[in-house]
Amino acid sequence: MPTDTWGSTTTQAARYSGASVLALTMGDDSGLAGTPRVADLDLYRLPGFDLSRVRGLLLGAHLDQIFLRRHQGLLDEFISRGGRLAICGQVVLPFAAGLTPFVPLAYRNVDDLTVRRVGEHPVWHGVDPHDLTFRRGVAGFYGRGYYPALPPDALVVHGLGPNAYPLDAIYPHGAGEVLLHGGNDIWGYAGDTTSAARMTPQLLDWIMAEHGGAKR
Repeated sequence: MPTDTWGSTTTQAARYSGASVLALTMGDDSGLAGTPRVADLDLYRLPGFDLSRVRGLLLGAHLDQIFLRRHQGLLDEFISRGGRLAICGQVVLPFAAGLTPFVPLAYRNVDDLTVRRVGEHPVWHGVDPHDLTFRRGVAGFYGRGYYPALPPDALVVHGLGPNAYPLDAIYPHGAGEVLLHGGNDIWGYAGDTTSAARMTPQLLDWIMAEHGGAKR
């Protein structure tokens, strides 16, 4: 994709002034328009974008994983130098250090889809797992699968069902960290009337906080 003008310092400064977090999109918007510190960036413009002042990248559930995998080196470098990467959805083609394929859950009832808190992390502080399990009275919106092969130093925050299959996890890579959620975009809950709405501002606070390596 052409990046000659998009990647220029002048263009970036005009369009992304003050944005420390980029939400990658594909011809749509992230739903975060107007949120301080955040700007949308078309995925295919990422290779030509200067990330030196960016603190975090938000990768939603419906991005082109073939393209992301082609540019894994860029993402790994961003994380290793201290960036934070928030990944939502079902990874089929691992495109960043530590990622492995998502496994759909063979659920049979609501209990299998119940979100269980197994670790603590600032992104989910004050969020009631019940508000993640059920949305508009229906279970399964937050996640219907898991990541069975996480890095050994990963912190699992939520699991699914009686066996607490890993659904939400954080792990370090170099001086940065990866947040992995095996379901719909967590920033899609920003307008909820439940405690789930806390995730979006707390995610941005976590990205902006001073950090390094395994410090969480």
